[in-house]
Amino acid sequence: MATAEAIIAELKSKAKSDQLAGMARYGMAIEQRLGASVPEMRQMAKAVGKDHQLALELWETGIAEARIIAAMIDEPDKLTEAQMEDWVKGINSWDICDQVCMNLFEKSPLAWQKITDWSAREEEFVKRTAYSLLACLAWHDKETKDEKFMALFPVLIRGATDERNFVKKAVNWALRNIGKRNLNLNQAALNTAKEIQKIDARAARWIASDAIRELESEPIQAKLKGKATKDE
Repeated sequence: MATAEAIIAELKSKAKSDQLAGMARYGMAIEQRLGASVPEMRQMAKAVGKDHQLALELWETGIAEARIIAAMIDEPDKLTEAQMEDWVKGINSWDICDQVCMNLFEKSPLAWQKITDWSAREEEFVKRTAYSLLACLAWHDKETKDEKFMALFPVLIRGATDERNFVKKAVNWALRNIGKRNLNLNQAALNTAKEIQKIDARAARWIASDAIRELESEPIQAKLKGKATKDE
């Protein structure tokens, strides 16, 4: 049975400290980071399997890679609101945020409520987590109806005035991912982007123009039209 100590030891054996400077250039926080790669972490998580208690112990170490593995091995059905609130307050880097969202938080029935709750918070990475979580749901959740995503457009509009880099990029990511689900949401996301474009804020103009460029692009339009034809 794997232990937190054994996983940390293995991570240290895979650590490449010379990679930390490059990670910092990509905006990753390098405090309490060893320098292991995501594929290595995935391989380790797969070998461990699902283990809620071990996930909690790994998160408590504060080590970036250990926290990413924690999200990969945790059991979504044991995830509580208290744990989500505790973990989101500890996120200090965009990559940890996104890995936690895509590997764990998006699998919780509380995810939709947390998008609304966290998007109204001021802490940079709590707010980013709200929009990253929406982006991940738009990417992976194939069952949710269009209306549920459309209901969150006001949340995107509200977040579009936040000039902080990690927040505005997540707002943009969520808007683009919603607009790539189908033709109906593509048009709705474009309409929202054009509404955002009218806001007198540099972040809003960037979010909107980048989303419009991708969502109106020929490859995206062709893909969505082909999908619509196949679904008929």
